[in-house]
Amino acid sequence: MAIFAAMKKKKLKKSLQKARYIVYRETRHNPKDNAWSFFGGFLGLSTIGILQGLFHTDDNSDILFLIGAFGATTVILFGNPHGPFAQPRNLFLGSLISAAIGVTVYRFFYIESMIWFSPALSVSLAILAMQYTKTLHPPGGAIALIANIGSDEIKSMGYFYIINPVLTGIIILFVMAILFNNFSKNRIYPYKEVEIRPLKYGEKVYFWKKKSNLTEL
Repeated sequence: MAIFAAMKKKKLKKSLQKARYIVYRETRHNPKDNAWSFFGGFLGLSTIGILQGLFHTDDNSDILFLIGAFGATTVILFGNPHGPFAQPRNLFLGSLISAAIGVTVYRFFYIESMIWFSPALSVSLAILAMQYTKTLHPPGGAIALIANIGSDEIKSMGYFYIINPVLTGIIILFVMAILFNNFSKNRIYPYKEVEIRPLKYGEKVYFWKKKSNLTEL
């Protein structure tokens, strides 16, 4: 009986460990890295907000540089700059494809009596398109959604919505991510899997150049 009780207890403990892994998975964190994420995110969104204030002084203006989707983009670029969703291909193509789909769906499939239809369709198509093009970028779903549920002025922008605020915003965030993330010795953005990673800021910022004679970590 003691053996069976021990086996049952062991099995129960194993089941609880699996449940804990599924329900709650502890995220690794580094206090210094967390600080980089905080200041990077603040700097990125602040830059967009400041530029919006400079170019749109009218308080009633609803043409925004800063849209809700950029909050998620900021989390990805500064919270997990080495992740696949943060890389330039996913960032730019995922965002632009989603914006184009969002505007197109609103123009041709918006049904006034079924206001939920075009938002749902645009996000679903954006996911599908990003998966097929291998450019999955989660904020893309929000970008497509905003094209359908945003203010009347945003909706009236049509395909210009792709240029501003979407393209202008992601360019600003991308540039800030390059300039800021690479100040940290633990970060390299855009991320590349190399055996010898650069320590010098210039080597990391000029990511498009061939890396040679890099300083080893």
